[in-house]
Parts: sequence; structure tokens; C-alpha cells
Amino acid sequence: MANAPRETHAHRDIFVVDDDPAVRDALSVVLSIEGFTVSGFADGATFIAATRGQTPACVILDVHMPGRSGLDILKELNAHHYPAPIFIISGQGDIPMAVDAIKHGALDFIEKPFDADTVVSRVRDAIHTTERRAAAPAATLLRPNFPGTDLLTPREREVLGQIAAGASNKEAGRHLGISPRTIEVHRARIMEKLGAKNAADLVRIVLTEARATA
Repeated sequence: MANAPRETHAHRDIFVVDDDPAVRDALSVVLSIEGFTVSGFADGATFIAATRGQTPACVILDVHMPGRSGLDILKELNAHHYPAPIFIISGQGDIPMAVDAIKHGALDFIEKPFDADTVVSRVRDAIHTTERRAAAPAATLLRPNFPGTDLLTPREREVLGQIAAGASNKEAGRHLGISPRTIEVHRARIMEKLGAKNAADLVRIVLTEARATA
């Protein structure tokens, strides 16, 4: 019972990191209306300092930040292992950088101009998915010792588990709380790391090793 207040607060608190006050204000209004508590940060240093004392339910982080860039912040947070989902805000011209952010641990990206309902929906889905995974980690077909397992990030292993189960990009994205396009980014990275030519080859690499070690 002693942990209940902290868990309730964490479920509601969103950190928005953007040097544009109009973006911070817009996201704060939209998310506050939906019952979230929003803390805004104009620069990476202030945000990083705040994370040392509190882990929010979700982070929304701009790619372009004064001082530390969004990518720098992801690296400093060790985003692949950060307990809260991190969304990157990007303009249309920033898509390659957003993809790079996903490779560095961001959950997904939100494109400008963003739709309020879409942002709220995606934030809620990401939080619920993270909580569900923490409470009851999903079973996976993957074994811990398939070739190249040590090359993959935790999220890449989750995506690979979905691929091995036969899920489409859309199905995998729905299950993991991320967009199909982001699933495709992860799929390409996984195939590159494991030396697979296609999805069938990828599954063969994983399941062949699983059978051999069973």
C-alpha cells in the first residue's frame, strides 16, 4: 500500500521537453484536459536534472533542443532501458533524425503538426503497454541464446518476438503500442544485425537455434 500514491502519480505525470513554449503550452493543455499532470522543460539539462528525482509515465521530447540535442538526451538517459516510453517530436524534414532516435531508444515519433486526439491516444496506449509489460511480461517464442541475441536492444527483441509469432507490422505495432512504420524500422535493424535476408530467414535463424538447444 505504501507504494500506491507513487504509482498513481507516475501513471499521470508527463514530461514535455521542447524549447518552443507554444508547443509546451499546447501539449500541456491537451494532456491536462485528459487528466494528466504535465511538466514542461525548455532545455535538456533541466529535464535531465528532473529525471534524477522522478520517473514520469511518459516523455515527449523534441529532436532539436538547445545545448543537448534530442539524441544526446536519449543517450544520457540510456533510453533503451529507461522505464518510461519516450516519444520524439519531429517535423516532416526530421524523419531521418526521428528514425535515428528510435535506434537510440525512443519508443516512437510524433510528427508536427500533430493532432491532439492522436497524441493523447498514443500516449495512453504507450503508458498502458509499458505497465502491462512490467506487470506481466509477454511470453515469446525467442530463446535467450539464439545467434546474435546480444546484439539486439530489449525493444528489438520484443519486435522479433512478434515477427516470430507471425504478426504483421500493424498487429505488432498495436500489441507494442507503436506505429507500424516504427515496427518496420526495428525489423530492418534486426535483420541487419542478425544477417537475415527476409522475415522468413529471420524466423529460421531464431527458431532453428531454439530447436537445437531445446
